[in-house]
Amino acid sequence: MENIASQIVDWIKTYAENARVKGLVIGISGGVDSAVVSTLCARTGLPTLCLEMPIHQAESHVSRAEEHIAFLKAHYPNVSNLRTDLTPVFDQFVAQIPPTDKSTYEMALANTRARLRMTTLYYFAGLEGYIVVGTGNKIEDFGVGFFT
Repeated sequence: MENIASQIVDWIKTYAENARVKGLVIGISGGVDSAVVSTLCARTGLPTLCLEMPIHQAESHVSRAEEHIAFLKAHYPNVSNLRTDLTPVFDQFVAQIPPTDKSTYEMALANTRARLRMTTLYYFAGLEGYIVVGTGNKIEDFGVGFFT
């Protein structure tokens, strides 16, 4: 398993170097996907910016994200972090869209949350000359219909 992790770390580092970026940016949700991918990013030695971007987030998710970032920062000096609470942005968006009773409303809002987070990741990546590292999985591609 360590061999596979090392190969992935090398691939991420080579990709970033070929793209001529200064570092990596990744969203930390408190879930397994972002924990694994951010650890692999940290292991590259490249500057790695971990972003927390809660939108009406459960406290357990927030605390898991904070604990994971603290772990990364304690073990990898190349890791930094920022927290951007997107709840007010999301709430303002919801207040501006027309009300609906369509059955697809909740799914559309779930996609909106993901896209607000991705916009934020790309903002910070552009600001720092970094590249966004995604944490998507097959269920997002086929079950939900988006990749973050």
